[in-house]
This record gives sequence, structure tokens and C-alpha cells, in this order.
Amino acid sequence: MSVSIAGRAAWLTDKHLQRLLGALTEGGEEARVAGGAVRNTLMGQPVADVDIATTCLPEETIRRAEAAGCKTVPTGIEHGTVTVIAGGKPHEVTTLRADVETDGRRAKVSFGRDWKLDAERRDFTINALYAEADGRIVDLVGGIADIEARRLRFIGDPEARIREDYLRILRFFRFFAWYGEGRPDAEGLKACARLKDGLAQLSAERVWSELKKLLSAPDPSRALLWMRQAGVLTAALPESEKWGIDAIHGLTKAEKDLGWAVDPMLRLEAIVPPDAARMKTLAERLRFSTAEADRLRRWALASAVEPKTTEGELAKKLYRGDRQGFVDRLRLSLAAARVRAVEDNDALLEAGGFSRLLAFALKWEKPVFPLKGADLTGLGATPGPKLGEILKNLEAEWIEAGFAPDRDALLERAAKALET
Repeated sequence: MSVSIAGRAAWLTDKHLQRLLGALTEGGEEARVAGGAVRNTLMGQPVADVDIATTCLPEETIRRAEAAGCKTVPTGIEHGTVTVIAGGKPHEVTTLRADVETDGRRAKVSFGRDWKLDAERRDFTINALYAEADGRIVDLVGGIADIEARRLRFIGDPEARIREDYLRILRFFRFFAWYGEGRPDAEGLKACARLKDGLAQLSAERVWSELKKLLSAPDPSRALLWMRQAGVLTAALPESEKWGIDAIHGLTKAEKDLGWAVDPMLRLEAIVPPDAARMKTLAERLRFSTAEADRLRRWALASAVEPKTTEGELAKKLYRGDRQGFVDRLRLSLAAARVRAVEDNDALLEAGGFSRLLAFALKWEKPVFPLKGADLTGLGATPGPKLGEILKNLEAEWIEAGFAPDRDALLERAAKALET
């Protein structure tokens, strides 16, 4: 029985896409939409990118696309990929391929015209589906049945697929987090466990990109559990080894119950220790962006907040520290307390305290200290260490007084300090 996504895929009706597919199928050539767009449509998930596979060689793809009024960019032409801009939307158009040689990180390919060979070089059955321009699905590896069963399965021998590119170990768990149900495929799981040392061959950027996508899944907790059991999580993220991943369950539940946005960095913080030195090492090893590294560091440096802390006391912490770091700490504390509160009334009170403090921290705005060095020189002070010490002491007094003294009161205190 043939399966079609006609009527279910709004993207398939795009006239620019249809014109491109038409141009690539003239004169005996073939072109089909491939991969994620087909998979997500069948699974009722949003579609971000529409990629195309074709029998046309890259140079012919460029010629035909430009003749059809599209712009082209040879983004990966040595691997057969040309980015075609059709109607303002980019489409990766790739010539059918077969792997000639692989080293676990990259592959040398040969171009061909065999759709089955092209499908079999892909990673998972659910990613190796094609759609004709009219919406009919071409399934050469059993991907439709796996989609219906929400089953993630390597194409062919799992070890062979992994040895072609060790990143597929992390992709196995990432796709399981997004699309799988039940237990992961047993053979795939065993292969990932056996070959996990191959992750060391991968670039840091590729590893972190996959981990971040996994941590962005609606609920990555089951995938992380299986990664832990297979030894893959320790291989990719050794900082998590003795810390545990139990907190991720409570965090994902809090996100759903309280309407928090999915935040992969907060989820990472839930499974690693708040140790500034180790987080610095982690950020350097996985080559985090400056913003990511700063956030991890500030979270690690933020002191723990007790649920009975007053808002005034928290305001002092926020002024001296970093608000995002404390917000992250409070979210994780609230999520953990909510889990314990199911069976512990004291934890219920703690959750209430953390909820109150989190709401305060989120709306808090850092006050501006009213004095500057020029105010003291106006009182006759000489620029130098003493002036700086007086300003520092006055600011400390102002903070302890709840930021209440105004500029006039502080100037009066400054004048007395200068007299001594």
C-alpha cells in the first residue's frame, strides 16, 4: 500500500519548490524530497528545512536551478551538495551517493543513480525516506513501519553505520529523545556502548552541537538514562559521571507545569556539579561560545540560596553576584523541591519559598549606586586609594541598608569619612 503526505505537507505546495523539483526531473533525471521534512511530516512534527536528493550531478544541479530562476551556493560540492535558494528559501540539493571510504569522522563518496544505495548510506531508517513531488513516499529501508512504531533503528548493521561516523552514537540518543518511545533498539544500544571510545575522534564542536540538540528535546530524560547505562554519557560528558542525572526528570516536569521555556543550558546544569573550575574545563573542552561559558561559570559561582531567605537578603546577593546565575540556581532548587514535595510537607514549604524568590529575582532590577568619585572630589577629596576605599565602604553600607540611603545621605556620610 502506498503512503502519501499530499494534503499533510503545506511545504510541498510551495510553487518555488515544485518548480525546482520539476527542473531537476527533466530529461530522465529524478529528484525527491529527502530526510527530515518527510519524517517530521509523517510524525506530525514541524518542518524547518526541506532537503532534496537528485540523480543530477552537482554541476547539472547548478545549471538547472539557475535556469529555473534560483540562486545557487556550492556549499558542499565535493560531497555533492549545492544550496539552492528558491523563493527565498534555502534547500540543500544533494546528488545520490555511496560511501567509498570512511574514517569515523568524514567520508569519501561516489555519485550514483541508485536510490537504494543512497538510502542505505544514511544513518536511521526514519531518516532515509523520500517524497515525490506529488507527495508519494518512497521507503526502501522500512522507515514507515519504524515511524509508526516510534522506533529508532540503524540501517543495516549498527556497528558498520557507527564506524562510518562516530557522531552517530550521539545522534542515536538525540533522535531517540525526539522521536523514540519505549526502549531503544537493543542492537543499536549495544553497538553504541561497544564503540563509545570512538567519540574521542570527533571535534568538540560536533559533540556539543549534538548534545545541545539532545538537551533541547521536549523530554530528554529517558535518552540520558540510556546514555548513562551504555557509558556514552560519561564518555561525552565526564563531568556528569559522579553527579547523576536524576534532577533532569524534575526539571522537565517543572518546565511543563510552570510554563518554562526549554533551556538546554539549564538542563546541562542539572546534570553537572556547580564547580567553577570543572565547568571552565568543560566549556573549554567542548568549545562553548563565550555566552555559554559565562553562563555556566556564573551559575557555578552563584552561592546556594535557602528557601527561607528574605527578598531583601536575596537582593543583596543579586547585587553582588550575577542574576542569571541565581535564577538558574533557584529554578533547579524549585524543580528538585517539587519532586520531594510529593511525599514531604517540608519540601512543599521549600518549593513555596523557592517559587517566591524566583519570582522576585526575575523582576529584580539592579539599583545604581548614587555616588561616583567626582562627588567625593567635589567635597575636597584627593583622587587616590583613600577615595576608592571610602567609596567602597559607602557602597557596602548602602547595600546593607537595603539600597535605601539617597545621594544626599551618602554625601553626608562621605563628608564625615573625609574628616577622619
